[in-house]
Amino acid sequence: MSPHVWAALLAAGLALEAGSAGFQMEGMREVALERHGVTGRLAVERWQAVLAQWRGLPEDQMLREVNAYFNRNIRYEEDLTTWGVVDYWATPLELLARGAGDCEDFVFAKYFTLRELGFRDENLRMTYVRVQTGSAGREGTQAHMVLSYHSGPGQAPLILDNLLADVRTAGARPDLEPVFSFNTQGVFAQGAVRATSPADRLSRWREMLVRMRSEGYRP
Repeated sequence: MSPHVWAALLAAGLALEAGSAGFQMEGMREVALERHGVTGRLAVERWQAVLAQWRGLPEDQMLREVNAYFNRNIRYEEDLTTWGVVDYWATPLELLARGAGDCEDFVFAKYFTLRELGFRDENLRMTYVRVQTGSAGREGTQAHMVLSYHSGPGQAPLILDNLLADVRTAGARPDLEPVFSFNTQGVFAQGAVRATSPADRLSRWREMLVRMRSEGYRP
């Protein structure tokens, strides 16, 4: 299957979940306590408290605050260590309660947090990239995901990344090579080579949203 066909299928599946949504805060706290104990509830309450503080701030400041919050409070950890499986897409509640996740988990938590703060879906894209690794003369790349914010046509996207504390423009990140990006409106291909089947990604996306609904997230 060509990357273009794969992108079309993925876009169609994501579009089924499009629309405005929000967290039911009290329900989230109750689920966090039931499933993750006092530590989980406290983590969710801290996140809810800073959400209230961020509302009304300028967009660029909200982007910086959200990026820094998750980068400070969540440690990077592979899914196999955290969840016992090779690839698992954690909900924001699961990430907060565990306090650990991989790059995709950081991105989803930042994405849904910004949506809760009023950012439009069309301005946010979950972006797969190849990131440069190693020292000069020994460069390599590895798969990675970042969240990109697109303020408008002709404007350089801003990159929220668990690898860096600050938010930078895409032009200031020469270590990143975009592969493709997506949101609930579709897929934006950039010469993408298919990494896994569309069914795999659609399944994980839908499963994550089902778990989020059970945690107090309502479309």
